[in-house]
Amino acid sequence: MTDQQQADRRHDEVEAGTTTGLAAPSVDVTDARQNSLWSDAWRDLKRNRLFWIGAVLGVLFLLMATFPSVFARGADPRACNLANSKQKPSGEHWFGFDQQGCDYLANVVFGARNSLIIGALAVLVILVLGVIVGAVSGFFGGVIDSLLSRVTDIFYALPLVLGALVILRTGSLGRGVVAVAIALAAFGWMTAMRLVRSQVIAVKSSDYVAAARAMGASNGRILVRHILPNAVAPVLVYATITVGVLIAAEATLTFLGVGLQRPAISWGLQIDAGQSLLRTAPHLVFFPSIILTLTVMAFIMMGDALRDALDPRQRS
Repeated sequence: MTDQQQADRRHDEVEAGTTTGLAAPSVDVTDARQNSLWSDAWRDLKRNRLFWIGAVLGVLFLLMATFPSVFARGADPRACNLANSKQKPSGEHWFGFDQQGCDYLANVVFGARNSLIIGALAVLVILVLGVIVGAVSGFFGGVIDSLLSRVTDIFYALPLVLGALVILRTGSLGRGVVAVAIALAAFGWMTAMRLVRSQVIAVKSSDYVAAARAMGASNGRILVRHILPNAVAPVLVYATITVGVLIAAEATLTFLGVGLQRPAISWGLQIDAGQSLLRTAPHLVFFPSIILTLTVMAFIMMGDALRDALDPRQRS
């Protein structure tokens, strides 16, 4: 057994209170504090109407993306008849028909899947990059911190949509769901990095971190076990809000012609196709726009509620 493994073992024994001659708390201080934080946050969230509105809408759109045929009333978005072109909404066809005579309710419902997949996948990449780079930068400091911070500043120089537009216009990644998600994540991880970095810098000088280091815990163990749990709350808030922001960004890129391409089904494609028919068939723009707006609002409302619940300064 190596010296580092022996040190980690002694650290576990002290935390569990099993090492002879040493008094140690029976409960991990970090775990206890995190449990208290989340229990207090949940108590506040249960009383927040905006959180429940956002949560209900979010679950509704997730179900829509998972089971689109149920919400589309069994209609096929690709079953088109030009005889129905641009027909207005009716009791039988709630959203009417598009220019090709396709059932528009089915198209709008099926468009939720690509939008939510892109938002979730991009946020996942953002969290991985942001947490890793921010944790390394804040924990080790010095030259490493300076170098990673300057790299982050370089990426901050380009706005999210403009940076993704540049990547997608080159065509090197293609125009599929994964390509759009990666392009958005490439210029969206910097805020997560700075959140994690600031939390790590604030926590790494705490007494319980010093105690863990004195007991021989490795840097990796200290970072993962004691420091990163304190960065979860602000990053979770950011990730929830960012899902909505990225869904809107994907629709913007697709509307500009550099995002998803047909035959993909997307709210951005529907808004783009309907803009030239706004006077004669306004429903072609209205329905995808309102669903897109509600989806973005749902995640932003949940994120705002989480921020208020997890920030002790917001509590009375």
